[in-house]
Amino acid sequence: MKDYDDSVAFLGQWGRFQQVVFFLLSASILPNGYGALSVVFLADTPSHHCLVPDVNLTQDWLHAIIPMEVVNGKQQLSRCSRFRLDVVRNLSAQGFIPGRDVNITDLEQEGCVDGWSYSRDIYQSTIVSEVSHTEYDTTVQFGRKPVFFATMAVQTIFIFVQIFSPSWMVFVILFFISGLGQISNYVSAFVLGNEILTGHVRVLFSSLGVCLGFAIGYMMLPLFAYFLRDWKSLLLAISLPGLLYIPLWWFIPESPRWLLSQGRVEEAETTVRKAAKMNKVEAPQVIFEDYSADATKTHPKEQHNVFSLLRTKNIRNMTLILCLLWFTLSTGYYGLSLNTSQLHANPYISCFLSAAVEVPAYTSSWLALRYVPRRLSVFCILLIGGVSLYFIQLVPESLSELSVALEMLGKCVITTGTSLMFAYTAELYPTALRNTATGTCSAVSRVGSAIASFLLQLSVYFKYLPYIVMGTLAVVSAFATLLLPESFGRPLPQTIQQMHKRESIKCPFITRREHSKPPVLFESRLIVVN
Repeated sequence: MKDYDDSVAFLGQWGRFQQVVFFLLSASILPNGYGALSVVFLADTPSHHCLVPDVNLTQDWLHAIIPMEVVNGKQQLSRCSRFRLDVVRNLSAQGFIPGRDVNITDLEQEGCVDGWSYSRDIYQSTIVSEVSHTEYDTTVQFGRKPVFFATMAVQTIFIFVQIFSPSWMVFVILFFISGLGQISNYVSAFVLGNEILTGHVRVLFSSLGVCLGFAIGYMMLPLFAYFLRDWKSLLLAISLPGLLYIPLWWFIPESPRWLLSQGRVEEAETTVRKAAKMNKVEAPQVIFEDYSADATKTHPKEQHNVFSLLRTKNIRNMTLILCLLWFTLSTGYYGLSLNTSQLHANPYISCFLSAAVEVPAYTSSWLALRYVPRRLSVFCILLIGGVSLYFIQLVPESLSELSVALEMLGKCVITTGTSLMFAYTAELYPTALRNTATGTCSAVSRVGSAIASFLLQLSVYFKYLPYIVMGTLAVVSAFATLLLPESFGRPLPQTIQQMHKRESIKCPFITRREHSKPPVLFESRLIVVN
């Protein structure tokens, strides 16, 4: 059967059609960049202390009613307690002066029964200061393009609706739904571009195109947040640009690969002929002759779902290993991204540093995808990332800049690995399973991103414990990578049958009885039947 890339080779790789698809899909990722990590500013907790209601207290007692506490070796106003208001009010009315007439350390304390007073030195308001204290697979059925635009709509609408959150719980629910839209939109755009584009342009898109779109959006986030210090204004600013993408519907086509996998050969040919017209090249009279025979007669409309990823032993093993890698990379990426406040006292500079380091990371990803085998790339990246995080605990406190450099090295290589995994996963699965597999792995990775913020809380028990956990995950995952097939330089499999023709995952635990020849570790081939 003739490979899809060979069937559309007459289009070339970088005509007007490919340029439009490349840049529009890459641009569609911008809202993912500034939306995914907007919580860094939306839900940041400003400096705060117990609110003191408007009662008749002298200036001395107003300054003394909040006790001092030591946090990270520094003295600051207590965030959780105050001296009992009724006692302080009586002492103030009697003319006693704190520190001279009264030993304030002997006074009874109480919690923040009247709420909190938040500093406005950095933010005018956040969801924490304004709200939280008041209350403590379809793509297989509908195609790539409709799901891409539907998820973009979910992302835009639910970011906007968050403005009207009356409570912290409502905000969290809406943020969760918008997050589903964001990652689903990213995956849909990624898969759509990978299936339309071919050759080196596909590698460029999967490593630099969508990824730099995300990084640029991420770098725009601190700019928005700096000028819009109110959380509602910030939400409005990051939601409205989604409306600008509505016209993309008329410029971005459906995936011809997906249409072929559904037996819709005529529609696939119509899409490719339009592309040929845009590129000013002549299309052959019959473009997908082999697909017409195979797709419409042998496998008219082969349907697959998430359970297809577990159907056979080889696919099941590969899926489980990929899920582990995605989980590890997502935990590390979001753990280090949400920890940016440790990089610099100014949160806007911290966020920009964390975003800027992704540019060389994605550039490295593109170079690795272009010239280095996938398995070797992912193995080295995870190993370097894990070791750099381990070394942080060995750095003396006087060399804080070195700790920041090691953390940024870890963030850089883990970001590189995240970009690689999108491309690697898409290359391992056939068209019928590609979006399902990428979406499933991405869903598992969301578990890692969800626990990342809780992982950071482990620093309460031991400062470097989060780095040790993330480093251990990275090292274990690095060696698990060696059990995956190689996809470098091989065409994308179009069908499940083509995927099965790759050598199975080679594992030391496979016995000779399962093969007619001794097992060969880490070898994979794709046999194309002409």
